[in-house]
Amino acid sequence: METLLIRRLFGAAAVWLATGALSGAAAAATSPTITPHSQGLHGYISYGHEELPPQSTFTAGAGFYSAVWPLTDRPLAGFQIGLPGTWILPDNSDDKDTPLAPEGTLARTWKERGPTWSSVFQTVEGGLGYWAGNHFRYGPPKFSLNATPQCYDYEVGSPGWSFFYSNEALPDQRLGIAQLSNRLLIPPDALPFHGHPNGEFLGYTWMALPFTDATTNEPPTGDQSWTCFLSAANFKGPIAYYIPETWSKIGKLFNDPFLHGRGLDARPGIIGGGAMEINTVPRFDASDAQGAVYTKLPKLQFPVDVQGRAYLVQDVTYYSKAALFDAFKSWRDGGPVCSGSFDAKGAWKPRLNTHTTRFDQAGQKIVGIERVFDTRIFEGNVWGLQWFTNDISPNGLFPQYFKRAGGEHVPLAAAAVPAETKLLSQEFKLARPGPPYTSPTNGAWAQPGPKLGPFTARLADGSVVTYAWYRFVDQPSFQQYHWSAEKKAKLQAFVEKLHANWPIDRDYMAPPTRGKLVALDPALIVTPPEGLAVGYVPIVTRQATQ
Repeated sequence: METLLIRRLFGAAAVWLATGALSGAAAAATSPTITPHSQGLHGYISYGHEELPPQSTFTAGAGFYSAVWPLTDRPLAGFQIGLPGTWILPDNSDDKDTPLAPEGTLARTWKERGPTWSSVFQTVEGGLGYWAGNHFRYGPPKFSLNATPQCYDYEVGSPGWSFFYSNEALPDQRLGIAQLSNRLLIPPDALPFHGHPNGEFLGYTWMALPFTDATTNEPPTGDQSWTCFLSAANFKGPIAYYIPETWSKIGKLFNDPFLHGRGLDARPGIIGGGAMEINTVPRFDASDAQGAVYTKLPKLQFPVDVQGRAYLVQDVTYYSKAALFDAFKSWRDGGPVCSGSFDAKGAWKPRLNTHTTRFDQAGQKIVGIERVFDTRIFEGNVWGLQWFTNDISPNGLFPQYFKRAGGEHVPLAAAAVPAETKLLSQEFKLARPGPPYTSPTNGAWAQPGPKLGPFTARLADGSVVTYAWYRFVDQPSFQQYHWSAEKKAKLQAFVEKLHANWPIDRDYMAPPTRGKLVALDPALIVTPPEGLAVGYVPIVTRQATQ
């Protein structure tokens, strides 16, 4: 993901400047030796796993439980780090040399990803984290549904908006997510949590499900709707899915028949492990009287026990269609009611592995972090971090201070930083609330339009979301497609059955093998109005400070 990282770094840097990060002139006015920068830390703290079994069919879903905690002790501006997550890509391993990224797409400019560009063709990569474009930071991380349908030309993050890159809703033809839950709000700035989580777990699984049949229309479209299931203390079940045409329409748009059947609507999903993606971290540089350069990072904290262990990911599981797809399709076509619980006969739990992370600062290698902590696979196939006895940083804290030496950066204790640099007292800029997220009052949002609303809810991040109740097939994301009345009626009737039979207090994922579940912000959980209990969904139309 290096090219993607570069693109994100430039994007995050733009956000940093746009949101008013400290300028060199402002810093010089208060402390002439200190300069602010945006590329303070980069690296992927990751895990892998054993190879899938030969001829594996465990490519129809993937999930795990990921720890939720406040990585920073205050909401910072210009800061982007993903908590442990994963990437799902369509399996195009049979293509050895034909480009999947058409000429004119952003990814096609990343020459090192050729000749096929398969790794940047399409991805589902949502999860927990902090993003530079977040408008409403509040301390803990958030959960988002991010995906890239078209070679990173644009990204989808919620039923109406992109991946925090715009205040305005996506154009009608780029909406990609169908809101499925009739009990949960999905704000454009992502889902906040309740209280002060400190290592509790959120379970989430992406499962390919056949809400609609495959078609041979233009473009041909498969029957895989990648659906996100959550497992939290106060909510369990599916929340939304990517409409299959979100992936298939690239072939028609670019008039490239080779792309038909190549997307996540039709291909098995490749999931190769997971990682914390350390993307954009601010830093300060300062020199001592001898010209030696020292740097400071924000305080980055991890949820450790008394033995210095941070348990970050557990219960990694891959699924075949036997886990849910088959029973789901049978129910949809008139068979017995499907409980929604994932069948263990279609589940496979790989043995995890890991390796020491390589960190850098603005491209210059950081050496010695492994003396402070390292990645580990703990008993029970749990991935996390182990802190060691050291004189640099206490248990659970990433080193904050570094000295530049010969083109490398070496971590050091706060006590070793010369007082003349004034780094110890230097504070990073805090994030301010951003402008409102707004949706249009015409187009797909208005025709056919909502049944009831607007309503409002105040979230834990300080924002107020406005939402309205739409009939499921009338929500904005579907209006770009000219489906027959019969197809829409069949889908609507099935979703009504799902709403009636799948409660939010039953396990769909197997419970975590250790630890407690985190709670979502209770304000996200709503009750349908009278008469709209099944077949209607609450679509967020605005998010603002008031």
